[in-house]
Amino acid sequence: MSTSTFRCGWVALMGPPNAGKSTLLNALLGQKVTIVTPKPQTTRNQIVGILSDDTAQMIFMDTPGLTQVRGRLSKTMIQAVWQSLGQADVIMPVLDSHLYIRHPEYLERDMAPVAEALASDDRPMLVVVNKVDLFADKSRMLPLLTRLHEMWPKAEIFPASALLKDGLSELKDLLRSRLPEGPAQFPEDQISTASLRFMVAEIVREKLFLHLRQEVPYSVAVDVEQWEEDAATGQTVIHAVIYVARPMHKAMVIGRAGAGIKQIGTEARKEIVELLEGKVHLELWVKVREHWTEDAAFLRDLGLMAE
Repeated sequence: MSTSTFRCGWVALMGPPNAGKSTLLNALLGQKVTIVTPKPQTTRNQIVGILSDDTAQMIFMDTPGLTQVRGRLSKTMIQAVWQSLGQADVIMPVLDSHLYIRHPEYLERDMAPVAEALASDDRPMLVVVNKVDLFADKSRMLPLLTRLHEMWPKAEIFPASALLKDGLSELKDLLRSRLPEGPAQFPEDQISTASLRFMVAEIVREKLFLHLRQEVPYSVAVDVEQWEEDAATGQTVIHAVIYVARPMHKAMVIGRAGAGIKQIGTEARKEIVELLEGKVHLELWVKVREHWTEDAAFLRDLGLMAE
């Protein structure tokens, strides 16, 4: 197929925390490339997922949720969002329709500043109104859709359910038509730019988010310190360190008699086996590193800050 008919471009997923951006990305790709939890601010940096077919290559950037900036880590996360917007061919805000139907005032708080910042932007914009599966009476969406058209008069508004994959085929077709013409930028079998080490660390962090109490996950980080292929056993041996900000958080992660970290390790290992398609030996360690969220050098080592 000639490059004149092939389309390729970058799509920036952006929006408030817990809008379902990561769920939407995984559903569009048909494969998990980014972690998903019910807690906000799960995504900390830009995750790139790549969808290729015979007619187009869509390069999606899943960004951290737009929220009030507090501390160096939060500022770094917001920086990742605006960097993604800078390189995007299509801007795709993802919104929680259920939340904004119940609390219309939250829409102004969350998205009016973003809409104002992008008001003069001429790039294609597609606003995904997500989570329509959470209410049966679709007429309840009308005031929300009206307000979104007022906020983004040039954008296309697209109701969908990432969880149920409702409307995603039509969404792909619409996105494809908005991409610029040009050749693919990645091999057709590549689904992400993330390294395996990064994806393994993210899997462990996902399990931490799912198992820990509300205040703890935001002060944990995961770093894969050792990765070896053991020829004798045919295993990939992985040593990962879980960093926490306080000694009391270390006790919460480990759990009574080590039950907590054992369960986290068991669930993570199962998913890592699927990712690597082979045997895995996973060792997890917990270390206290106070104020790590304010440590620029440490954040850079974790890949959370631009060089």
